[in-house]
Amino acid sequence: MASPKKRLQGLVAATITPMTEHGEINFSVIGQYVDYLVEEQGVKNIFVNGTTGEGLSLSISERRQVAEEWVTKGRNKLDQVVIHVGALSLKESQELAKHAAEIGADGIAVIAPFFLKPRNKDALIDFLKEVAAAAPAQPFYYYHIPALTGVQIRAEELLDGIQEKIPSFQGLKFSDTNLLDFGQCVDQNRERQLAFLFGVDEQLLSALVMGATGAVGSFVFRDLSTLWSN
Repeated sequence: MASPKKRLQGLVAATITPMTEHGEINFSVIGQYVDYLVEEQGVKNIFVNGTTGEGLSLSISERRQVAEEWVTKGRNKLDQVVIHVGALSLKESQELAKHAAEIGADGIAVIAPFFLKPRNKDALIDFLKEVAAAAPAQPFYYYHIPALTGVQIRAEELLDGIQEKIPSFQGLKFSDTNLLDFGQCVDQNRERQLAFLFGVDEQLLSALVMGATGAVGSFVFRDLSTLWSN
């Protein structure tokens, strides 16, 4: 089973992808962005190329470059850089997963494919398993965001038996308003030391009561860092 240097918990900043006025990625400000998160906000974990970062609107080449820049600029400053590598194409997702491992990312995350959708839990796990196998040493997180993917497979159902099929599985980013599903994820998996990262900013307090071990979002500010002990 994958074992990151430090458990992913607490605040995780969902980073934007900075753009120029001409629609090109503004790589020059990412170093400043890292310093702002660490020095001004006290946040040392980031989630790159996710929804906030508009990863699925970028080309594969752009996603690779963005990931490389965050890993490079965050070296010796950030604790964990998790790269979202989900894509409609399995091969592209595998390519991004391999690349994340090669550049020294600390983990990868994947959403469900949302055009030709998996019809059940087994089909979804099969897809995730193929992506995880492309980077078997990378801690693997499922990015649960049914409002955007349209995949309504409950996270609690997915977690049942997933580590037997994906040994590198470390937890999930839960970006859904179904607190019953989230609470069951936590209650039924307390002994497994998984990361339960909540991703709906407006419901964070409720998620904390239910046992969230961290939060991924764009709400990040220093005062929230006291919610979890590192």
